[in-house]
Amino acid sequence: MDKVQEYLLSLVKQDDALLQEIEQFAAEHGVPIMDKLGMEFMLQLLRLIQPKAILEIGAAIGYSAICMVKATDARVVTIERDEERYNKAVFYIEKANLTNSISLLFGDALETGEQVQAYGKFDVIFIDAAKGQYQRFFEMYEPLLADDGVILTDNVLFRGLVAEETIENKRMRSLVKKIKSYNEWLMAHPGYHTTIFPIGDGVAVSKKRGEHK
Repeated sequence: MDKVQEYLLSLVKQDDALLQEIEQFAAEHGVPIMDKLGMEFMLQLLRLIQPKAILEIGAAIGYSAICMVKATDARVVTIERDEERYNKAVFYIEKANLTNSISLLFGDALETGEQVQAYGKFDVIFIDAAKGQYQRFFEMYEPLLADDGVILTDNVLFRGLVAEETIENKRMRSLVKKIKSYNEWLMAHPGYHTTIFPIGDGVAVSKKRGEHK
């Protein structure tokens, strides 16, 4: 971590006891939750967008869904395929008294399309699940995005490995290749304006173009 990141992190205050509890659990059990600076960036974007409905692909233990509701009062639909993490997310969402604001679906996001469709359109779609499937998630759920909607994708810089020319680990090399391919596809997408911000682990912000109006 460089000095600028350390400085920015020193300015971020976390006074929510439950969120601190979730962060500690994630750290102790190796559960991937959104990078702190990336989360702050996303929440500020959401405050500006003021969405009424958000779809999250990749709930993990409910951390980001809870953060998004607390920041925006939006209705969140979120999907998780890992049963252990799903059960923990249920626990934390109930503990946060947000069961009326967060709809948690259990299953693979590649198979929950019909369930999600029943909730209608979303102002924001947040992709933070299996990185090798990012493009499939985008293509599958972007028809549910409102006309002026935004799609946010986390981890698109993947610890900076997308900028490395040589990666020895074969599995990691394959995953990085998929993320780079997604980034290039996303930047060239004719229906969206996309900017990748080097904040946290890299956040792509894709805004629907207005030509269709």
